[in-house]
Amino acid sequence: MERKLAAILAADVVAYSALMEADEAGTFDRLKARREELFGPEINKHHGRIFKLMGDGLLAEFGSVVDAVECAVTLQRGMAERNASVPEGQGIELRIGINLGEVIVEGEDRYGEGVNVAARLQQLAEPGGICVSGKVSKEVEKKLAFSFEPMGEQRMKNIAEPIACYRVSLQIAPPPQPGRPLSAAPELPKRATIAVLPFNNMSGDPEQDYFSDGITEDIITDLSKISGLHVVARNTAFTYKGKPMNVQQTAQELGTRFVLEGSVRKAGSRVRVTGQLIDGKDGSHVWADRYDRELTDIFAIQDEITHAIVDQLKVKLLPGEKKALAATPTENIEAYTYYLRGRQFSHMCSKSYVLLARRMFSKAADLDPNYARAYAGIADCDSILHSWHHETDVSIDGILAMSAKALALDPNLAEAHASRGLALQFSERNEEAIAEFEHALVLDPNLYEANYFYARFFFKQADFQKAAEFLERAAQIRSDDYRSPVLLTAVYRSLGRPVERERSARLGLERAERELNLHPENSGPAQFGALALAHLGERDRAKDWAARTLAIDPDDLVAQYNIACVYSQLGDLDSAMDLLEKVLPHRSSEQILWFKNDSDLDPVRSHPRYQKLLGSIGDQRAPTK
Repeated sequence: MERKLAAILAADVVAYSALMEADEAGTFDRLKARREELFGPEINKHHGRIFKLMGDGLLAEFGSVVDAVECAVTLQRGMAERNASVPEGQGIELRIGINLGEVIVEGEDRYGEGVNVAARLQQLAEPGGICVSGKVSKEVEKKLAFSFEPMGEQRMKNIAEPIACYRVSLQIAPPPQPGRPLSAAPELPKRATIAVLPFNNMSGDPEQDYFSDGITEDIITDLSKISGLHVVARNTAFTYKGKPMNVQQTAQELGTRFVLEGSVRKAGSRVRVTGQLIDGKDGSHVWADRYDRELTDIFAIQDEITHAIVDQLKVKLLPGEKKALAATPTENIEAYTYYLRGRQFSHMCSKSYVLLARRMFSKAADLDPNYARAYAGIADCDSILHSWHHETDVSIDGILAMSAKALALDPNLAEAHASRGLALQFSERNEEAIAEFEHALVLDPNLYEANYFYARFFFKQADFQKAAEFLERAAQIRSDDYRSPVLLTAVYRSLGRPVERERSARLGLERAERELNLHPENSGPAQFGALALAHLGERDRAKDWAARTLAIDPDDLVAQYNIACVYSQLGDLDSAMDLLEKVLPHRSSEQILWFKNDSDLDPVRSHPRYQKLLGSIGDQRAPTK
């Protein structure tokens, strides 16, 4: 393959679908005109070349990073000038991202991480703005008159390491008008940036955290639908849960101007929600309110908070965004409460909790037969029960039907696409599974289930590099996820990366310890904590945690398999075989790929009992973690 260093510019139209919905012919003609009179000529003028057009976006290559940044500035200024003469609501705004990196040359096209990072940077840019990587900023900061505002390190889909990002700060100089003195040039329009911190649970019962967390997540989801706002991702905001903080310092750490914080007190049929919007520059309160309502008004409260923020930050809602904010997943507060409970239980993953989660989701669906998320939750639980716990009364056809029901109610529900991908994977329809996982990640890159399920798919294909990327992302999305870091220990051993293996094991152990203290009856953290300890070489503690696992769930197949892996790592091969001989007769028809690729079992593979067992099962399969 031919490789070379290049500056890649990625540009994309903001809210293109909404513009097309409002005026399809007019939007198409305006975009075509901008390409012919502005994009093409300016890119050529700055010694660049467009190598890909994608409907509402483009990718261009430059030999000089200075030329790329100057071209981006010219494009944004040119768009702003043209939008000034277009009726309100019909202007076309761009987001632009620029990266400097190696690309793969294939004819006239360019591929590789250098291109992928530019596309991800474009997604982080504000409407009318430019986002560049740290490499770009370092190269041009002393060569150009523009300043570069740090946005912190950002995790990006399919990029293993976080990328330092910078916002280009530039001025637009409007053309002088006769008889009017030239005033100071205003800045390009920017999206307001906001972080929604986890609302405090003031109910006096830690078990009610699921409710306050659910409200926080729903507000983040609603605000993220607004193109005029940049909202800090849920996984980043939730790292501050339960920690004392200085709002100004938090805003600086998150690279955001505004911070929303609040509290929830749920008591019987009443709920009290407080919210306050704070300016991170000086700590002043922009807005604050308190809502004392019936619990059935919780959706109205969330809607009022969202619109209060929109009003205070003077953000204009597009027609499609107004419609999206007006829609609620369910109007039934009891169904919503059961759904939130089910989501909490499903993250705990041991068989008893998965069964409990399924009952919660089923109750939510009974209360509201049109609640798409509830059906997606049922499909997830059934997939786990079918494959990992060998529940023979759960069928793949039933899981596919349940996910199809969710998608019939909400075709854009990322959770339902992830559920369907998992079921298709179990029925070995791999191409269809990939399409569903990719669709889910396009709809919601921060969906935990999509990242975690997709990682497991790549593990079974022995594509450990891809498995590592998605497991790292899953571990980042949920700060209570101990499974992904511990699974990464086996992945990094297969990749020959001992430093990352140890880091992952320590992170997994830390999270497993925290979860086991909260829920000592749950064998999940005990299983994975034992595996982490085995990877760290802490034999005595690993054996203690293994014994605790089997005392909690002595008949659970997944627990037995994971502890067999622990004994294998510790060199206690006979104990490992004792458990494997119990597990394998109950194998699922789909698990041989995991069984073959799990490096935790490498020490036991040469054992005579293992060879005999492997010969007896032929092409049959074992439960997985």
